[in-house]
Parts: sequence; structure tokens; C-alpha cells
Amino acid sequence: MLALLFPGQGSQQVGMGRDACADSPAARAVFEEADEALGFALSKLCFEGPEEELRQTRNQQPAILATSMALLHALRERTALRPAFVAGHSLGEYSALVAAGALPLAAAVRLVAARGRFMQEAVPEGRGAMAAVLGAPPEVVADACARAAAELDLVVAPANYNAPQQTAIAGEKQAVQRATELAKQAGASRAVPLAVSAPFHCALMQPAAEKLAAELAGLRFAAPEPPVVTNVEAEPNAQAGRIAGLLEQQVTVPVRFTESVRRLVALGVRSVLEVGPGRVLSGLVARIDRSVSRMGVSSMEEVAEAAAQLRAQASTERGNRNVA
Repeated sequence: MLALLFPGQGSQQVGMGRDACADSPAARAVFEEADEALGFALSKLCFEGPEEELRQTRNQQPAILATSMALLHALRERTALRPAFVAGHSLGEYSALVAAGALPLAAAVRLVAARGRFMQEAVPEGRGAMAAVLGAPPEVVADACARAAAELDLVVAPANYNAPQQTAIAGEKQAVQRATELAKQAGASRAVPLAVSAPFHCALMQPAAEKLAAELAGLRFAAPEPPVVTNVEAEPNAQAGRIAGLLEQQVTVPVRFTESVRRLVALGVRSVLEVGPGRVLSGLVARIDRSVSRMGVSSMEEVAEAAAQLRAQASTERGNRNVA
């Protein structure tokens, strides 16, 4: 059983999607639709940069979504894809919703561009911070955050449960620094400051969540097929009416990626395909459950490799069914 995974912020790189646009008519159509929807050449920003503009949250989010969808469409040109579930990390959940037919591409790129702008504007520059705490279980990191928040009367909390020994935290800068100190005292091996424009997935993002809710209210979602394993619940959702509320909550609560992967495995998923720039999620899956086979497509070369592998797997499965 196969699941598709879609990456979030931080996976971008100048040049992403350029070969897909050149070699795949379906991928080219994705970028053309995204450019038209946004009213500027997002594709040129993806292909040529400059990097400092691509890194801006309001540009980065639609750029990663469009690149992920371009690669997905290029893959669909080459082989039949029948995932049992889709999921994404933070921003990647929007890619998952587009892949599952719950939201049209043009609406999605406009929505995530607004989401990125709201998130960037929610906290004054210099007030917030994020850090990745490594080498400690999530309960140790959560306890360090709770102690730092109580000690300083400031906001800090887990933001991304990425892997059993990797938790990102977010909040006010002083509280994040204190929480990392407490986590290291409790046994964490190290803490790495993250180069982000805002403290995502914590209570400081409430203004962004409220603005996003107004945008979501103007959209009509379709029932996702296949179901989307959501960041908020780490459970499959196939109900159109629940999508807007889950996306609003997602802005201020932690991304439960570890639980999502474990839930996929419990549901019978044995292989995952990461679709989009980078291989961040594949690396996290390896840390969560090494029994899950992993593929990734971030270039046309990888699209061709994945298509061949998926066709071979489908042929083997058909042969097994015939024998049975």
C-alpha cells in the first residue's frame, strides 16, 4: 500500500521544477496555471530566483506547492498512481489536498500565498524564533517548553513532532533559548536554531489563523480521494466539511508528523513516495519506521526512476493476485 507525502517550508531551492517544466507538458501547465492565478511569474522565481525572494514565506509556500504539483503531474504522465492515502508536512498538507482533488490548484496557490503573508506578518521581526531539539524524546522537549514558558511568562511550545528524537519548538526568542537550555540539561544532545521568518505552529500565530479563517470561508472543498492524513489529528480525513477547520487549527498547533507516519503504517502503508523538492520527509520517515520503503521525486530523473519502480511493483502485485 502506497502513500504520497508532500514537503513543507525549507525544502525550496532555486532551480526547482525547471527540468519538469522543460520536459513535461503536464508540469508546464501547472506552472502556467500558478503564474496566472498569482498574477506574477512564480515559475521564474522557482527556476531562477533570486534566492532571498524565494525564501520569503509568502513566495516560498506557493512555490513549493506548485513545484510539488508539477512533479506529481509529470509522474502521472508516466504511470498510474493509486495511493491509499496522502499527507504533507505543514504547507505540504495543502499539496496533499490538491493531489486528492479537494482543492483546485489555482485556489490553493492563492490560499497559501495569503497564508504565508499572514504568518509572516503575525509576529514582529526579531520577536519570535524556532529551534530543532535533537536527541530527546518529545515529552522531554514538551516539558522543557512548559517550564521555560512558566519561568519567563512567555510563549514557547513544540511546533513540529518530526521524529522520535527530533522536535522543533517555536515561540518568543528568549523563551525558545531557555527551553533549549532546559532540554539539553534534561539530556537532549543539541539544539539547532532554525532560519525562519516567524515562529510557526504556536499560539503566536493566532492572528494568522484568524485571517486565514476568513480566506477559507470563501472556498468550497471537495471530499478528498484518497483521504488526507492531517497534521492536526494524525488521522485520515475524507470529509470536505472538516477541511477548513483543520487548516485553521493547523496554523497554531503542532505538526504531528511522527504520529501521522505511524498511523499510515498501522493502516497498512508499506511504501511512501515524497513528491516535491528535497528529501526531508524521506529522512524523517527512516527515523520513524525503517520498515517503510521510501522513494522521492524532486527532478525528472527521479520521476523516471519512480515511474519504472511503481510499474514494476504493480506488475508484481498483479502476478501475485493471478497466482492466488
